[in-house]
Amino acid sequence: MALVLEKPSREDNLVLSGISWSQLEAVGTALAEVPGVRLFYLDGCLEIMTLSLEHEEINGTLRSLIEAYMREKNIRFYIRGRATLGSEETLGRKEPDESYNLETKKVNPDLVIEVVLTSGGLDKLQFYQRIGVREVWFWEDGLITIYHLREEYEKVSRSLLLPDLDVDLLSRYVNYFDQYDAVTEFIKAIKN
Repeated sequence: MALVLEKPSREDNLVLSGISWSQLEAVGTALAEVPGVRLFYLDGCLEIMTLSLEHEEINGTLRSLIEAYMREKNIRFYIRGRATLGSEETLGRKEPDESYNLETKKVNPDLVIEVVLTSGGLDKLQFYQRIGVREVWFWEDGLITIYHLREEYEKVSRSLLLPDLDVDLLSRYVNYFDQYDAVTEFIKAIKN
């Protein structure tokens, strides 16, 4: 009988402390083939998260809208996606929900997007600050919150990387009833 793993209907997270880098790597190897599981490691703590179908749908809609916006506004971007960031030297490792370089390719992304459906867990901003991500966007409870890195992250009302983007309009279309229609209607709205 084959083991069949399905996407969870809800998200859960488990945080373990006192985990070495080699233990992280062992856990990562053990869970590498398990769909819908993500690891976040920071300073000896390991957060194991499961991603729900709702998480993936929201993430897909947000990704489609942001990429449509950047194409419509002729903003050069490079999709970094969920590539693992961090290293043993930074004492951190994480796969963002989405990430982008703007204008040119770089080692670390300029923009990271995180979809948050469960509370708690490790401090994502601390990790992203450590590796120098310029802007982090959190989608949570139907709203987008933006943090821009100066010396530390500051919560801002508008993106400094995409200053003409109406974040309220973007949030409205992330919450739209249909993903395809959301992108189509969003493109019409930003052309006006």
